[in-house]
Amino acid sequence: MLGYIFARQAGLDDPLRLRRAESTRRVLSLELNKDKDVERIHGSGISTLDIEPVEGRYMLSGGSDGVIVLYDLENCSGKPCYTCKAVCSVGRSHPDVHKFSVETVQWYPHDTGMFTSSSFDKTLKVWDTNTLQPADEFNFEGTVYSHHMSPVATKHCLIAVGTKSPKVQLCDLKSGSCSHILQGHKQEVLAVSWSPRYEYILATASADSKVKLWDVRRASACLITLDQHNGEKSKASSEAANTAHNGRVNGLCFTSDGLHLLTVGTDDRMRLWNSSSGENTLVNYGKVCNDSRKGLKFAVSHGCSPEFVFVPYSNTIAIYTIYSGDLITTLRGHYNSVDCCVFQPHFQELYSSGRDSNILVWVPSVREPEPDDASEKCLNPAYEDAWSSSSDGEG
Repeated sequence: MLGYIFARQAGLDDPLRLRRAESTRRVLSLELNKDKDVERIHGSGISTLDIEPVEGRYMLSGGSDGVIVLYDLENCSGKPCYTCKAVCSVGRSHPDVHKFSVETVQWYPHDTGMFTSSSFDKTLKVWDTNTLQPADEFNFEGTVYSHHMSPVATKHCLIAVGTKSPKVQLCDLKSGSCSHILQGHKQEVLAVSWSPRYEYILATASADSKVKLWDVRRASACLITLDQHNGEKSKASSEAANTAHNGRVNGLCFTSDGLHLLTVGTDDRMRLWNSSSGENTLVNYGKVCNDSRKGLKFAVSHGCSPEFVFVPYSNTIAIYTIYSGDLITTLRGHYNSVDCCVFQPHFQELYSSGRDSNILVWVPSVREPEPDDASEKCLNPAYEDAWSSSSDGEG
């Protein structure tokens, strides 16, 4: 630790190196927070969470009962033990409440004045945060599984929507209508995600075992259909050609730099893809249990070295290193299946929710004093790589 500080003071090291090392240490020490609680409002399972990217202070949750809750995550009490209070909610008595399960909630990426929600009731709603009234509503023919707004777009306001239809819908916030349809999948679209690097690149995952990358500016918008075999499978087995998984693909997440894409499927596999070439990197994460009938929402770290992925795994959350596939640890605390987790990069905190109606907060453990014995080794290999030993700081 001292080695990083001295090197930074002397101008020998990139200042980001210290930040990355500390962020990594904090992720590796995540544990259930006994001092911070989230007020329990939902009476049934919680399908989706989202923390606004501007301040990282406010969080949305969407429940299987159609209820949406907005929480303030900041400690306003001044006490070490506190509860994150619900600021407001769209409850069952609200005239515009979703009739069925809310599958996705997302803040407008550029300010907290607006958020979006989509539901099994075949609607996508755009909400004014201040009045808690819908500013716009999009209706679809089938169940809505997932939607996403680009975190980096400056030239478009498109919301990608995955529904029971194999067609991916693009809804334009400016015009208030569905402006594009992307055709290519054969079954329902369970997950959609815009690239955090290129504003026109979209990834979609379907029950047809396929993952497609699209450039929404192009007439023939599909760029690549990801192939788990990287084109090496015999052409005779045409049915298996260009499938990303041997089952439904129900989760998608780009790495924070947008250079890679993670997918999960009901074949109990997670795969890492090069998002430019579409190549399967063949990183082996082992068995990643996934029997969800709908979308699975998982998260990646930001600003760590190495970077991590947090995946709901039955009633736990598994943490893997993204590029080597090592299972670092498993977070236990829920007593029913976990459906969603979100990472808060400002403080390296993780929030998870599931069918037990609880939102759990996972925070870095309080730092232990450095051991006197310089020869003591850390057992966690990822931790050891990212952090100097005590001997590095001497002299």
